[in-house]
Amino acid sequence: MTIKSDNRHLYLQVIDRLKKDIDKGVYKEKERLPSEFELSRQLGISRATLREALRILEEENRIVRRHGVGTFVNSKPLFSSGIEQLHSVTDMIKQAGMEPGTVFLSSTTQGPTDEDLLRFSCTPDDEMTVIERVRTANGDPVVYCVDKVPSNLMPASFTHEDRSMFSLLEEDGGLYISYAVTHIEPAGYNDKVSPILGCEPETALLVLKQLHYDDKDQPILYSLNYFKADRFSFHVVRKRV
Repeated sequence: MTIKSDNRHLYLQVIDRLKKDIDKGVYKEKERLPSEFELSRQLGISRATLREALRILEEENRIVRRHGVGTFVNSKPLFSSGIEQLHSVTDMIKQAGMEPGTVFLSSTTQGPTDEDLLRFSCTPDDEMTVIERVRTANGDPVVYCVDKVPSNLMPASFTHEDRSMFSLLEEDGGLYISYAVTHIEPAGYNDKVSPILGCEPETALLVLKQLHYDDKDQPILYSLNYFKADRFSFHVVRKRV
């Protein structure tokens, strides 16, 4: 079971080997890996080399290390999407072959924040509709969503049913979302969101902050979405110009 030497750094070979073992099911999802001592002995490498490989695998979200407990294989993402493609959460769940659902938390009307004044070029007298929901896949909570829409754009037909904001604004409000400016930020344990999504203390979150525009370049929707990092992955195709 030892690593076969090639021209690459040894820790890179270890990373490839462990990834292959995980993909083959030698180490299953949520299963604890052997101890560092045992694993380094099996692979015929030093513990320092193993630790460097494990550090990178943890950064790539393939494993998670729990202090005082051990190292565990992370679950494979159920949902994967190209970040250059603008999909609603509902569509992402459907594309994974799962049934989307909604747990409605709240809907309020409030004055704009300083950030809202800049985002929507509104006035302090304008109002914002703020909708807080949890999106589910086959009944399991996977995304915590906060959506903001200027109240004058919010369709009067809004209900708390399992509809995406995209379809609500387009079908009932006549507003077609054409594109979004997106910021992605990693986040650790969140005292409010993590328990709602059933996250373990070490489970990371991916936060997507998106300002959506219609086909006339008017900002119409701001979304703050917390995704379970062990269930979602995002990728982008980059081209030379």
